[in-house]
Parts: sequence; structure tokens; C-alpha cells
Amino acid sequence: MLTVIGEALVDEVVSDTAPRRSHPGGSPLNVAVGVARMGRPVQFVGRFGSDTYGAMIAEHLRSNSVLTAFEADELPTSVATAVLDPAGGARYTFDLEWTLPGLDLPALLDGTTMLHTGSIASMLSPGAGHVLHAVERARPGCTITYDPNCRPTIITDVSYAREQAEKFVALADVVKASDEDLRWLYPDEPVEESARRWLAAGPSIVVVTRGSKGPWAVAAAGECEVAAPAVTVVDTVGAGDSFMSALLVGLMDRELDGGARRSDLARVSVEELRELISFAARAAAVTVSRAGANPPYRREVL
Repeated sequence: MLTVIGEALVDEVVSDTAPRRSHPGGSPLNVAVGVARMGRPVQFVGRFGSDTYGAMIAEHLRSNSVLTAFEADELPTSVATAVLDPAGGARYTFDLEWTLPGLDLPALLDGTTMLHTGSIASMLSPGAGHVLHAVERARPGCTITYDPNCRPTIITDVSYAREQAEKFVALADVVKASDEDLRWLYPDEPVEESARRWLAAGPSIVVVTRGSKGPWAVAAAGECEVAAPAVTVVDTVGAGDSFMSALLVGLMDRELDGGARRSDLARVSVEELRELISFAARAAAVTVSRAGANPPYRREVL
């Protein structure tokens, strides 16, 4: 089973060409839903409030068969406002609370073979410290996956963000980052070189998503890239999360999840790596072809 630890929020999507709309979101929540839609068991560990937005999130998780670890609390549900440009790209501002009260790690990790985290959850205190502890505790028995999904409007100190990201990278088996993430964290070097340095820090696979250029990946066996499928873009909300979900599902399909499979994951071939990122790119393409963070079901990923 996959356990996802991180933030849940509601995306308020604003553009000049369409009415304002609300979608449940948050990068980790989107990943959990994407994995569930592809038929894999998943639990979500994150908070949301007992308000209208929180009810929307709870129903979204329930209707997608995602298990939840926490009940709604009395804090406001976090909100992200996504302002779309004419090409469908999203620029975000946030109003959020990130805490993790009373993590019962032995219970949460029971049956977990893969643990995913990232985004705001790995950067914003006080919750980020709890997430790091959970990753350290889970690592012996679980495959650890990480997506920094940097939010410079929230974490404005790039030195701090770099330090936080590198803590998680050193513990991770699989890392996915966007080219925008890596350019912000390491502005003085090519994104591929940053990814290679991250690979040397411990992971078995590092993947870089590059929008319409398609993803690029590196492992011990070598490097590869695939073209992004040609689609009409409605918006890019949740595209990276759908990519991450499909990447995780691909690893589970190949039985590469679990601490006991760490050596097998480290020996992944370039051809297997290409197949993994191609599948993930097709999932992301489905998401950008429709509004909001709406990840595909397995049958939609051709």
C-alpha cells in the first residue's frame, strides 16, 4: 500500500475566460487520488478543516476510495488561488495551515510499502519536521518517493528550501522535480546537472519534468527522455501530480516497492526507466487536457 503524507487544500481557479471554479487539491492529495484511480490502495495523511472546503476534500477522498488517517479539525481548510494565464499556466497564492497533530507512525505505516511526500508538507513548519521524522522512521521498510514541488510564494528563502529539499532527497529512493523547481533551487547550473547531483546523494531514480519538452530521467544505468504527448492544454493544474501518481503506479506494477526491493530498484534499466516516464507523461497529458487537478483512471492512459 502507498501512504501519502502532505497537505490538502482547495484550488480556487481564476481566469479571464471562464467562471471561477473550486477543486479539491494540494500536491500530495492529488497524488493519492491519482494512485487510487489507477487501482492501487492508498491512504492519505494530512489535515483539513470542518468547514465547507473541508467537507469538499473529505468527499473527494471518500469518492475516490482514498483511506484517511485524520478527521476534520477546527482550523480553516487551506486554500490555493490559481490564476491562469492565456496559455493555461497557473500562478499560485496560498492561505494555509500545515500541522500534523498526533502522528501514530506504527499504525500509519502498517502495511505500507511506499511512502510519498513533498511540496508544502516538506518545507513549511511546524508540519515539515513531523514529515521528515516519518520518512526517517519509514525508510527501512518502505520505498521513499519525493517531489519538492517548490512554492517560492510561500517559502521565499531559497537557501532554506534547498536545505530542506536535500534532506528529503538523501532519504528518497525516487525523486521527481520540475525544471522550474531545479532552476529556482540551483540557478547557476543546468537542471540535468542538478538532477545528477541528487542521484549521487542517494536516490535510485531522479526524474525531471520539462513541460512540453517531455520528461528526462537518470538512474545508475543511464539517462533517457521521452516526448510529451501532443494535446490541447486546458490548464496545467495538477499535471505534475498526475505524472507522479503514474510513476508510483508504474513502480508498483513492476513490484519495485518496499524496503526489501531497494537493491532491485537501484538496478532499473534505461529501457524500464523510459517505460516508466512514458507512462507518467501520458497520464499528465490527460490531466492538462481538462480543467483542474483531475487525474486519469488507468483506462484513460493509452
